[in-house]
Amino acid sequence: MNQNQSRTLWISVGAALFAMLLIYSYSQEKKAEYDKRFGTAERVLVAAKDIAEMQTVDDTMLQIEERPKEFIQPGAVFNPEDAVGFVAAAPIKKGEQILITKLLAMGPNTGLSLQVAPGKRALTIPIDDVRGVSKLIRPGDRIDLLTAIDAGSGMNRKTEVKTLLQDVVILSTGIQVTNNIPRTAETDASGNIKNIKNLRGDLAFATVTIEASPQEAQDLIAVMASAPGSIYLTLRHPSDRIMQKELRTSSLDSVLGGTRSPASTPGAR
Repeated sequence: MNQNQSRTLWISVGAALFAMLLIYSYSQEKKAEYDKRFGTAERVLVAAKDIAEMQTVDDTMLQIEERPKEFIQPGAVFNPEDAVGFVAAAPIKKGEQILITKLLAMGPNTGLSLQVAPGKRALTIPIDDVRGVSKLIRPGDRIDLLTAIDAGSGMNRKTEVKTLLQDVVILSTGIQVTNNIPRTAETDASGNIKNIKNLRGDLAFATVTIEASPQEAQDLIAVMASAPGSIYLTLRHPSDRIMQKELRTSSLDSVLGGTRSPASTPGAR
């Protein structure tokens, strides 16, 4: 390479560097102008894909993008953990900012259906203090279900107790639902809130809703239809997931260890 070619090369490199400097300077000026006009850019959560109404939000539906502060909408969500697991209250389009006003926590507003495991069914059972562990049951607890039914007829009629289901999850107690804020608001005729009732510790409920397979639900309905009030609940420890096998059916005879004579029957004369 001769001297003239070397000089030309260096002039070209210098011109390119100068042009890059001018472009960078121009971009910085524009950025400063936009920042002054619209505010500095901030990271905000947006939809990575279309999210349908009542669809549960997961990580694959979200992404973080930078938007001018002026363009960030009120109620925008900035952290994925504040949106994952919530339900879309309305359709959210791809690229749309995730707003807290478009998210619902699972509860009465979203219904129970989103909390019922696939292949399971929600079934409501009436209870009272005796049959429902003094109503000291909360959504998310796990229980066993027993039934006490009169079997046989005449002199052979006796009450038999059998465990129907084990390790059953409680979806709701009355209107208090798993993952729901435990309170409800009463409104007047004008729609103004007149009273807020705390559902934590509420014992006014008379039903619990459980999760069961279709066959289990069918069996339970058969029992409740033929013997109303025959279902009893027993409460399990949260970590106890052991299924007891070959539980025998209990009756007064089996508990006392043999067949009783009429004279030994309570109330017999």
